[in-house]
Amino acid sequence: MDEKINVLISKEEVENRIQEIADEISAKYAGKVVHLVGVLKGSVFFMCELAKRLSIPVTMDFMSVSSYGNGTKSSGIVKLIKDLDETIEGRDVILVEDIMDSGRTLSYLVNLMKERKPASFMIVTLLDKPERRVVEINPDMCCFKVPDRFVVGYGLDCAQKYRNLPYIGVIEE
Repeated sequence: MDEKINVLISKEEVENRIQEIADEISAKYAGKVVHLVGVLKGSVFFMCELAKRLSIPVTMDFMSVSSYGNGTKSSGIVKLIKDLDETIEGRDVILVEDIMDSGRTLSYLVNLMKERKPASFMIVTLLDKPERRVVEINPDMCCFKVPDRFVVGYGLDCAQKYRNLPYIGVIEE
């Protein structure tokens, strides 16, 4: 790890906020089974921690899309790399994403998912960068809003590095 990373959101803050979101989801979907769909690879840490804290039954699946490659800026082109393994028709689906910035990726996924006729659908993100939005879309639930800086940790990476940091950090320029 070559770059200096400054802590933006501590491990404790992240864990406490995930618990709050899990409690809200558990209350909203009481008596139901939620189907979490994680967007690989960044959402894995957040989705696992969220799933562990839910008090309702959970099923899981994953999709993989790309708009970054190995850079730090979105290319603007969303490419589906891995589709779902199971149907979501008639299920209560929660799309779990690590970060929403431009909105292009999530807009693409929302359109794709809604065509598949889930019983209900919502977006939950660990982080939101509303300053970067170029598509009109917002998460239904978000743990933290962050400034327009390149963030890493808790699943977020820079050229596949730093995902394993237990906090959200900012790479020092």
